Parts: sequence; structure tokens; C-alpha cells
Amino acid sequence: MSNYHKINNITGWVVFAIATAVYVLTLEPTASFWDCGEFIACSYKLQVPHPPGAPLFLLIGRFFSLFAAGDVTKVAFWVNMVSALSSSFTILFLFWTITLLAKKVLNYQTSPDTGKLISIMGAGIVGSLAFTFTDSFWFSAVEAEVYAMSSFFTAFVFWAILKWEEQYDKVDSDKWLILIAYMMGLSIGVHLLNLVAVPALGYVYYFRKYPNITNKGLIYTFLISAFIIVFVLEGIIPGLPSLAGKFELFFVNSMSLPFGSGIIIFILLILSALIYGFIYSIKKEKYILNTALLSLVFILIGYISYGLILVRSNFNPPIDENDPENIISFVSYLKREQYGDRPLFTGPYFTAGYPIGIEKGTPLYRKDDASGKYLIYDHKMKYTYDPKHMGLFPRAHSTQQNHAEVYRQKMKLKPGKRPTKLQDLEYMFSYQIGHMYFRYFLWNFSGRESDQQDAIALNPWDHFKEVPDSLKSNKARNNYFWLPLILGLLGIVYHFNKNKRDASIVAMFFFFTGLAIILYLNQPPVEPRERDYTYTGSFMAFSIWIGFGVLFIAELLQKVISNEKLRPIIATILGLVVPGILAAQNWDDHDRAGRYHSVDSAKNLLNSCAKNAILFTGGDNDTFPLWYVQEVEGFRTDVRVCNLSLLNTDWYISQMKRKAYESAPLPISLEYKNYIQGNNDQAYVMEKPGLEKGINLQSYIKLLKADDPFIKEDRGEGQVLTIMPSKKLFMMVDKNEALKAVPEKYQANIVDSLKWDIEGQALEKQALIILDMIANNHWERPIYFSTTLSSSNYLNLKEYTQLEGLAQRLLPVKVPGNPQGWVDTEIMYSNMTKNFFWRGLDDPKVYYDENFLRFPMSTRTQFYKLASSLYNEGNKEKAKEATLYCLKVMPNEVIPYDFTIPPFISILLKTGEDKKALEIATIMGDRCIDDLEYFTKNKIAYNRDYEMCFYILDQIQRALKESGKTAEGEKYEKALMQYSSGFNG
Repeated sequence: MSNYHKINNITGWVVFAIATAVYVLTLEPTASFWDCGEFIACSYKLQVPHPPGAPLFLLIGRFFSLFAAGDVTKVAFWVNMVSALSSSFTILFLFWTITLLAKKVLNYQTSPDTGKLISIMGAGIVGSLAFTFTDSFWFSAVEAEVYAMSSFFTAFVFWAILKWEEQYDKVDSDKWLILIAYMMGLSIGVHLLNLVAVPALGYVYYFRKYPNITNKGLIYTFLISAFIIVFVLEGIIPGLPSLAGKFELFFVNSMSLPFGSGIIIFILLILSALIYGFIYSIKKEKYILNTALLSLVFILIGYISYGLILVRSNFNPPIDENDPENIISFVSYLKREQYGDRPLFTGPYFTAGYPIGIEKGTPLYRKDDASGKYLIYDHKMKYTYDPKHMGLFPRAHSTQQNHAEVYRQKMKLKPGKRPTKLQDLEYMFSYQIGHMYFRYFLWNFSGRESDQQDAIALNPWDHFKEVPDSLKSNKARNNYFWLPLILGLLGIVYHFNKNKRDASIVAMFFFFTGLAIILYLNQPPVEPRERDYTYTGSFMAFSIWIGFGVLFIAELLQKVISNEKLRPIIATILGLVVPGILAAQNWDDHDRAGRYHSVDSAKNLLNSCAKNAILFTGGDNDTFPLWYVQEVEGFRTDVRVCNLSLLNTDWYISQMKRKAYESAPLPISLEYKNYIQGNNDQAYVMEKPGLEKGINLQSYIKLLKADDPFIKEDRGEGQVLTIMPSKKLFMMVDKNEALKAVPEKYQANIVDSLKWDIEGQALEKQALIILDMIANNHWERPIYFSTTLSSSNYLNLKEYTQLEGLAQRLLPVKVPGNPQGWVDTEIMYSNMTKNFFWRGLDDPKVYYDENFLRFPMSTRTQFYKLASSLYNEGNKEKAKEATLYCLKVMPNEVIPYDFTIPPFISILLKTGEDKKALEIATIMGDRCIDDLEYFTKNKIAYNRDYEMCFYILDQIQRALKESGKTAEGEKYEKALMQYSSGFNG
């Protein structure tokens, strides 16, 4: 091994060790929000996550979970470690990528010297360490998500093509191409982002293989690269299983062979074709064909990890999303069909509204064991829109009602008007490219205002601006004074001046892992979370140029420093300022040590429920932590978590009808034929004569189960609608059953029947299944609704619910004067003060971002309901205790006081805690005045932040004045009047 290679390897591994230490020290100790809880649960027991799955990630996660050595509370840490090590290996290969490129620029091979060696190593160190500490990459490095491992594969294949280029003259150099194919095959089992690097790899191949560059060659290289992406993305990933599915349908349905026959025949044909291809390529000495076939085989070998999804789904694990246990459902799983499509080249604008035509498209099949065939149960629908509202390359495309209004605001478009192409492109440049890409780019290399959704990027002079304490104290307020950006831009100039071909390859890498993804995703105007993690590949490419910035500085220093060794050392030291400032600014808001509330909030929700409960939940952050604590830590497995979003799907309903751990099957009487996709997807309200007083729920469920014509509406052309013949529903209550479920103190309030109205014009399938459970439960299992659900999810039954913590229990009880339900203060007080977990919420060293803060805020709301109910019951002492306990476990220093806090001021004043009440009023009131002064001074447009401040000031002044604190209240009343004047509403 040459001296260069020894130093290059050792330095690379040192950088790797630094990155590993950083990520391990800041690693999340348990399951974070979003998909992390799901991935950890699915890794631990090899279950089936949401489409399109990540089987290789799950297998590696399962292996790492074994290091927990039986301690289930450590499983999440070890699965998170997969991301930490994937990220540090990304840094290792990024370092080696930079040194490979720098070595070419400095012609080290032909004229090696120590000064050049130091420059090369310095460039690698600065560029790779800068990327180590970037905002978006560091975020993904410390949690169990697929993006860190996807970045590793991207870094590896880019490094590998440069190694092929370096060793091109060797006989066995094409082994690197085979390795790249294998790694790309493996990456399919993690995430598809790796594929967008293919064009950059293609141009490395072209520039090395063909010294004479032509325009035709450049175009052909691009087209071949695009073909490879499409071939893998469409031809292999869903294409081969789709073709296998067609074979299966033919041989099973047409030839009456057993299930699986078509797949076996298809596999034999594929193997035969590959063997023949290899024999032919060897006999005819077709080297390129042979290499292409080898590459294809290794892609397929990598792709085999998807066999895990099919195998595990057939065992019906508790988490089995989409139930892809046969080739037909597996294809749908791979194609992510449940998420729908976004138009790319042509399609409707958001003004298109509802389709003007619907046609049946491709039939959908399901496996029918009774007949031994695959039966058609529905069709994909083809939608036709008004041609006036169609266009080429539509960007403002989403027809969701809430999206349409946002589009109009952004485009300043009047109702009924279609956007012009210019307005459409302006939206693309300003929002999709500007807000959803370059804002993220600047977050990583310029600075970030805060951790709030839609936070802007910071400039150097923002550091000197007067900002309110709420912004100043935000740990995610990071300003790098443009240093990473400037060094990267200098690196770009240097690279293009020295080696245009390599610089253009890096530029292509930058484009296809960033802006090209933006164009492909065609994002709607509203996202539930920030999407910066998607574009870390392009931030990696820019970090290569940050490394080259060191070479720029070293060359610049030639004019003042003649010593060939000293010059690159000084350049490296100056360059290290960039990773230094990134580390210093980003550490506090990327350090997740001591953060447990994502898991604790799930445990608190489960502990709000009585034994053997059914718990209805909503989005990802509600459900995935629950899956984690039940599947991994085995916590409260008697409670059956029922996600309402998934309850619209037939496969999930079937799973709810199976036993899971300590939970018996849910009381769903409807059979598979009643809820299969395409049947009873909605029940439309169409009132019938004679049912003005309503319809009995149990009777309606029986009609639904019998597919009775009474609740069907034939619209012709084969379209039959399920209807709800009355807007009013009622359910008779069996007193004997009710007495067993209702606490003694509420038994006098048991009703003869539950009566409620249907809101809206239709009930979705999830609502029908909830009603089925309510009708057939006979009050045997406690039914709960999570407090985070929207009011519509309660189906207008809220007045029959009892709050017991973070969930409301449905009971055949009606407490007068409580249309939103009532509080069982005894149960709730016990749950929240004795059975809840609060780890780290009182530790100022622990960082909580916006997503985490939402859950303590919600919990504070429930604490207030408890305290106010206790006070209204005359139990002032317990009301005070509940309030003080809330403020103790979630203090302002860690969980800043928010809009849920002002109501507590009144409780504190009424229970003799004047000092604490005034302290809270001062903290919150002064903070709002500070914020409003900043908004008005900087002429910030009226927004929700203004409204929140006005609400808080109003609550404070009312509470103080009602308690006789007139002077204190007037201070905030005057502030409210001063800042709200000039604003309507």
C-alpha cells in the first residue's frame, strides 16, 4: 500500500470515528415521532410497514436490536444506531469521494508531493465534516428512519464509480460496475432516492470510456441513464412482480392450476432467459451484454430482500399494512397505490374540481380460497377532467379543497379563474423550488430562523437584529454567517476552473438529488411537516465543493506564503471554521439525549384507558408511538389501538377482527364482502319518508350486513350507492349491560337510548365500522377516542363521552350541561398524577422541537379541564394540586408557556396561589408584548401569531380583572388595545 493510500485510509477512518462519536452522543434514546416508532416496531418483530416497505432496513434493524440483549427499553436505541452508523459511513465515503476528485484536480498521480497530499486530505476533512454537522443530515442520523441508510448507498455508489474511473485501465475494473449494481439493488430495499444518482454515474462512465466528447454522446448518455432509472423504477421494482401477477392470473384462472403456479413458471422462465443470455454473451464474446446481464442479476439479488415482505405478511403479524401476502396485493403494495398519483407531464389544474367523466379501468383482483381463483372485486377508475382546466406540466394540481384555497392566495387568483401558465410556473419557482428546496438549502449552509414550520433561512445581518425572546431562545435559531455557503461557492469556482468535466458531474449529482426531485414530486401547497430530509443528496454534493473551497484558499495563499507544506495547513485550519460553526450552532438542537416524551405520551394515552379498551386514534404521531410501546416494550397490550385513517381499508378491518396479544378481536359484525374495497366505501345521506325520527343503529347495521336493497340507491350504469336513510340515529340501551360498564356515581344518568345526528352528507367506511362496533359491543369493552382526534371523528357522540386523561370514553350516560362530554375527576386525577410518565419534560438540557411541544401542549389542555372540573365540584385543594402538578412536570423553562396556560391563571387566583398566577401572567403577557412589538416594528403581515398573542393578552387581562387584580389587568388590556387597533377581527 502506497504512503498516499495509507494516509487516505487512516484519515478517512478518523473522520468516520468523529462522525460516529457525534451521532452516538446525540442519538435519540427511544422512538421518535413520525415513522420511527413504526420502523422500530417492524424491525424488532419483522413486521410489514407502510408501502413500499423497507425490508433491508428492517433486516438490519432486527440484527441491531439483538444488541439490546433482552432489554426491550434499549431496542429503539440500537435500531436508531443503524442510522447513526449509516450516516458515519456516508461521511467516510464522502471523504474518499472528495479526496479522489481533489487528487485528480491537483494531478497528484503525476507529480506527488507533501503539500498536495495535505491539501487533498484537508479538502476531504473539511468537506466531509461540514456535511457531518449539516442540519438536515444530522437530523436523519439520530433516528430510525430510512433516509440515513439511503444517503449511505448514494455516497457509496458515487465513490464506487470514481474508483472504477481510477482503475479503468485494470483488467478487472468492471467489478466496480457490478458492485454498484448490487448496491443499487440493495438500496431498493431501503429507499429509491439512490436511483437519482444514476445520471451522474453515467457521465463519469462516458467521460472515462470515450475521450472525444460529442453532443450526441452527451445526449445518448443522458437518455441511457434515464432509461436505467425508468427500467429499475418501473421495469424491475413493480414491473417484474406485475408480470408475475399476470402469469399467476393466467395459469390459475384460465388453466385452473393451484395458487402459486404462475409465479413458479414465471421464475423458471426468467432464470432460463438469464442463463441463455449468459451463454449467448460468452459464445459470441458480447462483453457489454455480459456485463449488463451480470449487473441485472446483482440488482435482482439485492432486490430479493423484498421477499421478507411477502413471507412475513403470510404470517399475519399485528402490523401488516396492506396485507401484501400474495403477488396481486404485493404489486399494489410496491406501487404505493393507496397514496394516489401526482401529474408530471400533463394533468388537471386545481381548478378542475370534480371529474366530468369516470370510466372503469384495470380490474382489481383478490384471492378467493373457496373457488381457487382470483376474483375481480373492483376496478381502478379513470377520471376525465374539463379540458379547459387541463395543462402541460401542471404544478398547481391538487384538487383538495383546502389546497385550492392556498393556491388562490399564493397566486392572488379570483374564484372561478384558472391559473395561466405563467402563474403556474411562478408557483413552481416561488414555492416548490424557492420555499421547498432553496429554503432548505440555505437552512444547511446559511442558517435557520427557528424550528417552527415554514421557518425562513437566516442571513449574517440577522444576527444583529433585535428579535423577541421567543425567537432568541429557540435552540434551532442557527446562523452560520454564510461561511459554509461562501466556502462552497469558492469551491465551485475552483472546481470548474480546474476540471470542468468533474465539476459538471458533481453539478449533475447536485441537480438530480435536489431540484430534479422537486420537479418529480410536484408538491402540493401544504405539507404536514418539513421535507428537507429528501434533498440531503444535493447537500452532500455541495459539501464536496466546501472541501474544494480549501483548495481555493490554498491556491490563493500562494501570493503570501511560499512554503508548500504550510500553505495547505493554514488553508485547512481556515476551512475547519466551517464545520466548527456548523457543529457549534447545531449541537443543541440536534442533541436528542434524554428525550423520551414521544414514547411517554403514547404510554400516557394507553394509561388513560381502562383494561381491554378499544382506542381510536388518528395520524402517524398518534399511532406509531403506540405501536412501538405495545410491540416492542409490551406495554398495555390489552388495549386495541384502532387507527381511523387505516380503518377505511378492508385489509385493516380484517386485521382488527383478529386477536392480538391480550386483545380479543374487535366486535365487528360486518363480513369481508361487506367492507371489501369498492363496497360500502361511503354511505350517502338520502332521507326516506317515515324515518324523520331516525333509524335504529342496530337495525341499520343488520341491513348493511344483509346488503338490503332498502339502503341501496341504483344510479344506473352499474353504479349502486349505499345510503343512510335518515340523518338521525339512535341506539337503544340495555340497562343491565349498561350497569356493568357505568361507574356507580353516574348510573342515575344512564339514558334509555343514545341519539345523535349525522354531520355532512355521507359517512366514510371508518365511521360505519365504528358504528358497527358500538352497536355490537354491548358495553363490554370500554371504547375510547383520543383527545387529539378532530371533532368529526367523534361522529357527534361527544356528549356521551367521559374524559379520563388523554382519551374520552363512550358511555350510555348523559350529564346535563356537558355537550362536549364530562370529566370523571377521580379517574382522571389518578391517571394524570399517578399513572402518567413525564421523563425529561422538566430537564432544561433536553431539546424539544415543534412536533414534541404539541403533545405537552395538548396534555396541558386536559390538565386544565381536570382542574376546572375539580374546582366546579367544590374541590379547590385538588384543583390547585392538579394545576401546580401540571406546572411542575412541564415547567416554562423546558416547555414554554403557550396558549393553553392563561386559563390556569384564573384557577390559581381562585385557589389562593396569587404569586404563581401573577408570575405566569407576567411571563406570558410580557412575552406577547415583546412579540407584538417585533411584529409591528418589522411590519410583519397579520397572521396566526398575532391572533395567538391577542388571545393570550385577552385571557390574562380578563382573569386578573375578574379576580380583583385591576391594575395588573389594565396593563395587558392597554397592550391588547394598542396592538390590535388597526386589525379587523
